[in-house]
Amino acid sequence: MDVIGPAGAGLAIAMENLFPPLPSEVILPMAGLASSRGSFTLFEALFWTTAGSVVGAMLLYGLGAWLGVARLRAIAAKVPLLHPEDIDRTVAWFSRHGGKAVFFGRMIPIFRSLISIPAGITRMPLWRFALLTTAGSLIWNSIFVLSGFVLGESWHIVERYADILQYVVIAATVLGVAWFVYVRVRALVSERGWRSGAEPELD
Repeated sequence: MDVIGPAGAGLAIAMENLFPPLPSEVILPMAGLASSRGSFTLFEALFWTTAGSVVGAMLLYGLGAWLGVARLRAIAAKVPLLHPEDIDRTVAWFSRHGGKAVFFGRMIPIFRSLISIPAGITRMPLWRFALLTTAGSLIWNSIFVLSGFVLGESWHIVERYADILQYVVIAATVLGVAWFVYVRVRALVSERGWRSGAEPELD
């Protein structure tokens, strides 16, 4: 962190948005630790890491805008267990709750990156997306940068709690996907059983 400086920390956070396995929970506290040692100021750490968050989110917003609703519906029609109507329902939900989803999504592991894509798909006004992303990212980044600044060499303590939160999110996501697959498979089996029973018998 002393070598790459605050701008390098911002670049690392931008990359974390595009490649979620990069751990912001490690990068941010280390930026705070470096600022506590005087390598750069706390303001620089917060400014550059938040700027990196916004830049990474904007790139994913652009990806979502390029995909668009029509292209996603076409993809959903070809994916087993998905229907184009699922895209319509998701877009309708995001149109109603997109602001809260973007703001709070920036503070949830994994989803902090992915939430930018539906924002682009629904063409949320760019100024609103940028404002909500900046606010949510600043809160998230401040928690971890300040923890590194305050804890110093013991910055890794916060990583343990961040890992717990990440495991909870992953578990909830896996359960949600498993339930979705179960419901869709059961409906498919029931539909095929009904069709089979409805077919007339041949002499």
